[in-house]
Amino acid sequence: MDLGLKGKVAVITGGSDGIGRATAEVLAREGAKVVICARGQEKLDQTAAHIRKNGGEVTAVKADVTSDADVNRLFDETVKKYGGVDLLLNNAGLSQRGKFLEIDDKMWQIDIDIKVYGAIRCLRRAIPEMRKRGGGRIVNITISSAKQPGAGSMPTSLSRAAGLVITKALSKEYAPENILVNTVCIGKIKSGQHDRRMVNNSISPEKYYNDNSKDIPMARFGEAEEAANAIVFFMSSMGSYVTGSSLNLDGGTSGVL
Repeated sequence: MDLGLKGKVAVITGGSDGIGRATAEVLAREGAKVVICARGQEKLDQTAAHIRKNGGEVTAVKADVTSDADVNRLFDETVKKYGGVDLLLNNAGLSQRGKFLEIDDKMWQIDIDIKVYGAIRCLRRAIPEMRKRGGGRIVNITISSAKQPGAGSMPTSLSRAAGLVITKALSKEYAPENILVNTVCIGKIKSGQHDRRMVNNSISPEKYYNDNSKDIPMARFGEAEEAANAIVFFMSSMGSYVTGSSLNLDGGTSGVL
């Protein structure tokens, strides 16, 4: 099936690992020109090499979304090489949770700067480029618990709730210009963050996933490729009449639609 992605230019933040990498791989297979960014050069290069080995077109740019200069350089390089931007995945982030009175200003600032301001910086650069091309697709990664936060869920639930607001507001503002904005609300998806926790706590993958899947109705973590498929739907021709929508990709964990 032709998804209408051939020749499209996609920018993916947090593109060297997990959901970002999986999405880059799917888009590249569909013929998109993919630009991935992350803070670590080594993983970026590994991901880019893997995509090229499989016939995809990709450019890796080391960039930190908390830096306005880095974000500007990311988009400047993208436009210079490919002529514009059609697709944006705001995926950069980390999961930080704790008891409210134990969260200091530094943790709040880091979380909000990456997930909220990082997305804003990218949107400010991507939207004008999409306007020039007569439209575009934006997908913001959030979490299903942003809709139904529990105890000890901040600062992540708060910053991701901001992502829901950004998605809905921009979808209404830019729908007349054919710029569609949606969000995938993820739950527990296999990623480098979970790998690092296993190492830090000396836990085997089997035990880690079993112990942390007990509250998931489907009784398993999601695969990064499953998240990528949902993201690519929103970016593809199949999602041409969908904007301002959210999709819970959490194995049934969320209690709200």
